[in-house]
Amino acid sequence: MSEADIGLIGLAVMGQNLALNIHDHGFKIAVFNRTVSKVDDMMAGAAKGSEIIGTHSLEEFISKLKRPRRIILMVKAGDAVDAFIEKCVPLLDKGDILIDGGNSRYVDTERRCHHLRDQGIYYIGAGISGGEEGARNGPSIMPGGHIEAWPHVQEIFQAISAKAEDGAPCCDWVGDGGAGHYVKMVHNGIEYGDMQLICEAYHLLHEGVGLEPTQIAEIFERWNDGVLNSYLIEITRDILAYEDEDGAPLVDKILDTAGQKGTGKWTGIEALDLGIPVTLIGEAVFSRCLSAMKDERTAASKVLKGPESPVTVDVTPFVAALEEALYASKIVSYAQGFMLMHAAADAYKWTLNYGAIAQMWRGGCIIRSHFLGDIKHAFDEAPNLPNVLLAPFFLEAVNKAQTPWRLIISAAVQWGIPTPCLSSALAFYDGYRTERLPANLLQAQRDYFGAHTYERVDKPRGEFFHTDWTGSGGKVSSTTYTA
Repeated sequence: MSEADIGLIGLAVMGQNLALNIHDHGFKIAVFNRTVSKVDDMMAGAAKGSEIIGTHSLEEFISKLKRPRRIILMVKAGDAVDAFIEKCVPLLDKGDILIDGGNSRYVDTERRCHHLRDQGIYYIGAGISGGEEGARNGPSIMPGGHIEAWPHVQEIFQAISAKAEDGAPCCDWVGDGGAGHYVKMVHNGIEYGDMQLICEAYHLLHEGVGLEPTQIAEIFERWNDGVLNSYLIEITRDILAYEDEDGAPLVDKILDTAGQKGTGKWTGIEALDLGIPVTLIGEAVFSRCLSAMKDERTAASKVLKGPESPVTVDVTPFVAALEEALYASKIVSYAQGFMLMHAAADAYKWTLNYGAIAQMWRGGCIIRSHFLGDIKHAFDEAPNLPNVLLAPFFLEAVNKAQTPWRLIISAAVQWGIPTPCLSSALAFYDGYRTERLPANLLQAQRDYFGAHTYERVDKPRGEFFHTDWTGSGGKVSSTTYTA
């Protein structure tokens, strides 16, 4: 008997918690897992006494679903998704819906959309953020793909998603093809940037100012009541205050090597492909790579010298300046992320609602913060806003942060403490506000050695010139392109 409103395949932590969330909101759900013992474990454990339907074969699972069948795949990104799609399709009918809730690359989602449309199956690539807690209690959900499928899943998705402070669901339709997974990729890239910025602030306070983790936790507590209010600031406060069994700060005992799963790297690669200067996220990815070189860094620390006479600072004004610098850098990071989505929308013919994207990130996800409400308001006021930095609210904020921002970077340089993200944010800001950059010289260099041509300030844009700089190069020039 077909009785389930929706089905879910893949009962690892995220899948199991998402299934429980769906059930708690009054929807009948069937579940299946390739290793069927996980189904039995769930039904005897977290789902015991519930109306969740556990199944032991793909055929049984699909037979339990109402039409159009709606199936969420919560399996490892890559080949596993394709394998389950190929297993499901012969058992489905035209108009049924497959939903990939994993961290798939948007290009894979694009390919699957085209492949399944030809077979009459609708496909949604839904970015889901919030980790285990979010999946269970309300994640941020970023769906894209076949718009025809959206009315059939909208009620469920918006019911189970996180809610912003005003009660709005942190889930809305993103766009065609791989748009949903693209927005999730950018979310994760921004997450990399946010985390690295926070770590740099911690490093300055710990190694530069000389504060203990518990003292820094108190600073983060205060920051969380202001413009930096966010989930990541909140958990950092908790981490810094956490004591090991011997009463010492646990954070001091954790090895300084960071891992990554690739979504930040994907964001950086995409930014390079589209020619968008997403510098802060790139630095955040490379910072993790550098952290992994622990043995080399340890050896280098014994021979490479740093400053011999570091500066001293007054703690209270320095902490206030650091708050401003962190906030301004965060604005730049998000500005770069939205610049990338703008470029992707143009390149891939998507229609993205940037205010709605900010809304989706206001709750449930890892980068959730009060700050995103300000971004939503900026795009509500000016939907075609080219850069978040130009919105009046943020323009005032970064102008106000000018002096403290530069003071913090100066202190970091004099201390010899690396601040790649704080520094790259300021460098981008200065570059973006500079009317004439030294790229005129760079383009002359390219023309000198490669005949790549250049444009002139006294001629119309789009008209290219070549100079025979040495008198022996002739009039032949190379082709040119704009990244």
